[in-house]
Amino acid sequence: MMVTDGCFLLEVMRTASGWEANDYADDDPVFSGHGLLYNVPYIRRDMIMMENQLPLLVLEKLVAVESGIKENEDFVNRLVQRFLSPTAWPPATGVGLALHPLDVLRRSLLAGPAASPRTPPETAATDDIIRSAEELYEAGIRFGRSPTSSLLDIRFHGGVLYLPAIAVDDTTEYILLNLMAFERLHAGAGNDVTAYVFFMDNMIDSARDVALLTARRVVYNSDKAVARLFSGLSRDVVLEPESALDGVHRQGTGVVRARCPLWRANLVHTYFRSPWSFLSLAAAVFLLVLTVMQTVYTVLPFYKGG
Repeated sequence: MMVTDGCFLLEVMRTASGWEANDYADDDPVFSGHGLLYNVPYIRRDMIMMENQLPLLVLEKLVAVESGIKENEDFVNRLVQRFLSPTAWPPATGVGLALHPLDVLRRSLLAGPAASPRTPPETAATDDIIRSAEELYEAGIRFGRSPTSSLLDIRFHGGVLYLPAIAVDDTTEYILLNLMAFERLHAGAGNDVTAYVFFMDNMIDSARDVALLTARRVVYNSDKAVARLFSGLSRDVVLEPESALDGVHRQGTGVVRARCPLWRANLVHTYFRSPWSFLSLAAAVFLLVLTVMQTVYTVLPFYKGG
């Protein structure tokens, strides 16, 4: 069964990814252009599911039998990555064969800059409250788009929190869920995707947080479903202590404590959200100043006359 599945996957990936010319008949239900158009999305989804993983060792052996070349690890990794996520960062070469397609996808999503340094326990902040994107913005922190799509490319520099762009669609939830399941079931694999989900869950509490990140081209979908997505993904999930993004969390929290007392955040949140609320505040201050001036000019003649 594994050999049959391997042969099928190799043929689908080759034809769909353009590694070889498609010489199938136009009415072929699977491998024709029409068949691939409607079947590939479902094949990709099945390949990502944790319970459907096929060891890439099978694909490597099949390629070796076909080509007569024994060393095909980089070729197989690249073939799977190009099929599952064509726009993702290419997998590194010379690092060995991935375990299965889900492992290839995880490597491509994490490829890029190194993770943020972890905060040592003795210097970690005592405030464990993680602020949302809107609260951080009101505290003076700005958001920017990271230059790469790596989930590890999250850093805080010069008052700007840089985040990788993510397009939230119908496939996002099951991709992240299966990647988190992979990290939970494979000791030593790390928890980078799980840490990213926790980070985004803390960043996004409401649709306003999503709108803020969308305006900065970090999130491509300004729907309330984005907030529910990350909140649901992190439910009942345990995160290992001192994760790679823990230091970034604490940097943002430290800036909030240093720059923005609670009263200032409430003032910005209440009176500076829209031009109309700001105009109302300005009108109230103007009327208060006029009242004070009127009172002063009324009282001064009394004391001068006395």
